[in-house]
Amino acid sequence: MAALLPGTNYLAFLLLPPFFRASPPLPGFARSHPQSPSTAHTYPPIPGSSSTTRRRRDAMNGSDSKEDINALDYDLRDPEKSLGASPAPSYRALSSPHSPPAPAPENQADTSSTYTAHDSAILSIFDPNFDSSSVLEDDSPYPEVRSAVANFDDPEMPASTFRAWVLGIFWAILISGMNQFFYFRYPSVAIGGLVAQLLVFPIGRAWVRLCPSVTVFGVQMNPGPFTIKEHVLVTIMASVGAQSAYATDIVAVQRVYYNQAWSFAYNWMLVMSTQLIGFSMGGIARRFLVAPPSMIWPNTLVSCALFNTLHSQTYAGIGPRDGLSRERFFLYAFVAAIIWYIVPGYLFQALSVFSWVCWIWPDNVKINQIFGYHSGLGFSLITLDWNQIAFIGSPLATPWWAEANVMIGFFVFYWFLTPLLYYNNVWHSQYMPISGLNAYDNTGNPYDVSRVVNPIDASLNLDAYKAYSPLYLPTAFAMSYGLSFLSITSTVTHGTSFISVLSALLPATAIKNQQPIIHFYRPIRLQFGRSMREQPDIHARLMSRYPQVPEWYYACLFVVTFIFACVCIELWPSGMTIWALIVALLISVVYVLPIGMIQAVTNRQVGLNVITELIVGFMIPGKPNAMMIFKTYGYITMSQAMQFTADFKLGHYMKVPPRPMFWCQVVATVIAGTAQLGVQSWMFSNITDICDRNQPNNFTCASTQVFGTASIIWGVIGPGLQFTKGQIYYGMPLIDHSHGLTFFFLIGAACPVILWLFTRRYPNTILNYLNFPLIFSGVGSIPPATAVNYVPWAIIGFIFQYVVRRKHFSYWAKYNYVLSAALDAGTGIGLIMVFFCLQYPLDGNIGRNTIQKWWGNRVYKDTLDWKSTPLRKLTDGDTFG
Repeated sequence: MAALLPGTNYLAFLLLPPFFRASPPLPGFARSHPQSPSTAHTYPPIPGSSSTTRRRRDAMNGSDSKEDINALDYDLRDPEKSLGASPAPSYRALSSPHSPPAPAPENQADTSSTYTAHDSAILSIFDPNFDSSSVLEDDSPYPEVRSAVANFDDPEMPASTFRAWVLGIFWAILISGMNQFFYFRYPSVAIGGLVAQLLVFPIGRAWVRLCPSVTVFGVQMNPGPFTIKEHVLVTIMASVGAQSAYATDIVAVQRVYYNQAWSFAYNWMLVMSTQLIGFSMGGIARRFLVAPPSMIWPNTLVSCALFNTLHSQTYAGIGPRDGLSRERFFLYAFVAAIIWYIVPGYLFQALSVFSWVCWIWPDNVKINQIFGYHSGLGFSLITLDWNQIAFIGSPLATPWWAEANVMIGFFVFYWFLTPLLYYNNVWHSQYMPISGLNAYDNTGNPYDVSRVVNPIDASLNLDAYKAYSPLYLPTAFAMSYGLSFLSITSTVTHGTSFISVLSALLPATAIKNQQPIIHFYRPIRLQFGRSMREQPDIHARLMSRYPQVPEWYYACLFVVTFIFACVCIELWPSGMTIWALIVALLISVVYVLPIGMIQAVTNRQVGLNVITELIVGFMIPGKPNAMMIFKTYGYITMSQAMQFTADFKLGHYMKVPPRPMFWCQVVATVIAGTAQLGVQSWMFSNITDICDRNQPNNFTCASTQVFGTASIIWGVIGPGLQFTKGQIYYGMPLIDHSHGLTFFFLIGAACPVILWLFTRRYPNTILNYLNFPLIFSGVGSIPPATAVNYVPWAIIGFIFQYVVRRKHFSYWAKYNYVLSAALDAGTGIGLIMVFFCLQYPLDGNIGRNTIQKWWGNRVYKDTLDWKSTPLRKLTDGDTFG
């Protein structure tokens, strides 16, 4: 009994301030021996393990063997875990992967860490990332994870140190302030997460060399070498400010569009509540989205590979492949990416958007619409700029099957349906460019919102609207709304069955016989059950030694941020209501788990921005401020929950204690949000004509313009004048006379059900790999993204994630994620260098009459594609519609 009670040291640990706590193991869990992170891990034999497992471990330890065993290529499956056999339960101790197996309790079969043959069969069909031949106790069953993440931990390694907090807060202020300053400028520049990860490393090493090893008030100023866990914490704090807080656009739009400059208290509480309330939901969802091995979060693996490369970590997943070390390979690729970016980013910008067909026929409208990248369909296909290729995410981090689903959506909706609608003049689209971000009136000119808005309260003047014009959208823009409708309902029917209440609706015989009611019921029910049983892989077992974040932390965070939101709504005339706030939060709650499961497997997120705009447009019509606030709480709450969960998964992989992970994200978010508001307030007070299209220093606020236009479309005019019966976007394209998009809701809901019916009849078909939420939402970046961002992305993904992975797996395992990190970080550094050295100084006048005017930097602009020319033009005084 005494062994179950915490000792006095553990109680003292709980009473310490959370920022500077050490991270002891939970009571009852033994520590493993500490080891240097820079040395290879040695696996002692486990008594009772199979001969196959012992040979694999010998190969990992480098011992002589009659067989030259490749730890990655070798069949890692234990014989008792083959699909044809009934597996024996595993009783591995949670304290260390090296401990001998613990005895099983009497009359109890612990199946928490095993996959049954039936489970493996299901997962191998419905989880394309799962490697059914490598169900391991000592490593992840997913080769992507094995190649990027070390399968050992040193619990004595410092993480939440004074040094980590000082560096983290410093970078959170610096990066958030810089990114916010340039957020309002075009062209803009931003310091991303990987760039921050690189910048943090030399500063941490310099601290070790320069700071004296003294103790002040019991806190060590220089606790020794800069550890990988400290690096993770500092990077996460620095990355919090890598993107502008979404609510800062609300503040900017209110000031620019509606002349509403409310107090800093309103701005601060709005930003804090919108940024932090999602963390509370992410904390509740972490048991389903972090601990399960199948929730791999592919994008975090790039950061893991870079962390391990910078700190020279060696582990079994890298494999025994000879050749360049990861460190040297990263250095070469990183430097090459920096140097190369100067070519398409400054010297020869036409290589970035290689629309060569338009260069040959610059005055042919149809050629430019088909092959152009700016306002066309982008059939030119080619780009030599990694910044364009990775615009929607690194193709080296997304699984190929997910990339294939995205490209199915792209080909069907943008290379087939969009030109079909456009050249049949559906929605009068031929009077507008085929693709673009602007809304248009019935003369083919950009919509002048000032003509339909009451200047006093920014509400809709209906008489002025009827006298002026309905609002029209380019075909690709309208298609993006249709795809949002499809993705929202397909996500519900695709993922609803993981909710536990459905288990009560099924008869016992149906559950026993695994009879699904909708597509993907079985794998989602299996995942839900596995999550509830806390089925651990090696990483979850290693993390079990650290105390988890108490649920009341998340509850307190939710209560505080909810109060902030209510104060903003009640004390300022935003037009928003408390009940609408609750509805917005409920939307996020409903979608957090389905979207999280999709993103954790596919590296793509289903957005809620359009559906929240649609809902609030009907709930609170004619209130643009209410629309923006509702959208932010409905969409960003979910998005922040995903970011919080992804960061927790990164900490899970890197074995960082959960409590410091929680506090570093919360504190950094508060600091970064405050810094961003301070910088923005200074800019609007000191930069003349900010957000004007002709601002002399190019502070034109492009993102704010898009946000403001959306507030007009959905808040002022509202969906009632666009998507209801009798309006232009109601009905079925090419069938109903009004050619609308609202029936896309029904189509999206039906697609997963139809697919389930088909796969039930043909269970072994390749169609099991189809994922309709991914097909519909994967192309959600269009516009502003175009084919130049999707087609090369898919080609690179096919080469590395399919061909190289299948044909040269050991090379892929060693270098793939390191290459992705090098290209992303090198391109980011190159972009910053070009911007600050060549574009920003002298108001962009460097080389104005030389390099900026030569053919390679002008040819793509001297085309009808760049000018967004429509197929038809009206004479003066004519209108369409």
